[in-house]
Amino acid sequence: MRKLFIAGALLGGGLIAGGLAAPAQAQMELKFGHVGGPGSLFEISANEFARRANEKLGGKAKVVTFGSSQLGGDKELLQKLRLGTVEFALPSTVMSSEVDAFGMFEMPYLVKNREHMKKIEKEVVWPSLAPMAEAKGYKILAVWENGFRHITNNVRPIVKPEDLKGVKLRTPKGKWRVKMFQSYGANPSPMALSEVFVALQTGVMDGQENPLTQIYSTKFQEVQKYLSMTGHVYTPAYIVAGVRKWESLPEDVRKALSEAAMETQPYVYEQAAKLEDDLLAKIKAAGVQVNEADKDAFIAASKEVYAEFGKDVPAGGKLVDQAVALGAGL
Repeated sequence: MRKLFIAGALLGGGLIAGGLAAPAQAQMELKFGHVGGPGSLFEISANEFARRANEKLGGKAKVVTFGSSQLGGDKELLQKLRLGTVEFALPSTVMSSEVDAFGMFEMPYLVKNREHMKKIEKEVVWPSLAPMAEAKGYKILAVWENGFRHITNNVRPIVKPEDLKGVKLRTPKGKWRVKMFQSYGANPSPMALSEVFVALQTGVMDGQENPLTQIYSTKFQEVQKYLSMTGHVYTPAYIVAGVRKWESLPEDVRKALSEAAMETQPYVYEQAAKLEDDLLAKIKAAGVQVNEADKDAFIAASKEVYAEFGKDVPAGGKLVDQAVALGAGL
């Protein structure tokens, strides 16, 4: 009995002491969801950001990454940002379904190279597009990369736009990509990235278009015969937070995250350039037939899409003109 009494007294004392002491707070977890598979540029970028951010946060909070659409596809992730159930996402093409003017990056051969993209970021994204996104509930922290997109398929090598006639082609969810491929004669269908491998494997889709890093990391080389180096669109990627959730974070946490996001960009560009050469060799080694496309023919066939975009999205049309002018001499 004496032992029980002593144990009870100690427990009671512990409870009293616990009541007087400030309760220990659990570390804030900041979830970062993206659609990139293992080894993709998205995964590499998100993990580098998390490493830098967590170093700066020093235990105040912790960024945890979830790739391969674990927290949902692009559309679901954007919804979760607005709801505040996910803190960060890495949308690319899908931003044009939220803010029409982001469709400017759907225009074929608009971005010449990464130096051109840096100018567009400074003169177009931050002054014009970022405020439009914020008005819709999305806070852009930095502009990263998805990359230059190329076409894979199981029908034939794509050299000129007419080679796409009748090809069932998966595209991301962005109406201007669909319109572009319709104008080339393809039969495009938007589909979540996580569903594409099976669609290609079963013949539901003949082909798809993506940067090499997405093509390789999602193993499309296992279910595709041809890779055509069209480079038809350069897609930026944006590290995005939901405005309401972002504004609820402590100021010092926001500062650390903003700095980490911007500091990660040069690393992203460096890794993207390195991956392009490495992955092309690996895709060829997997038995995929690679060909160069007639880019001049594609550019000539793209005038209709530019004209329609300028008519339907006047604000975006002006930004396209501005972006084109920024590429002069590059």
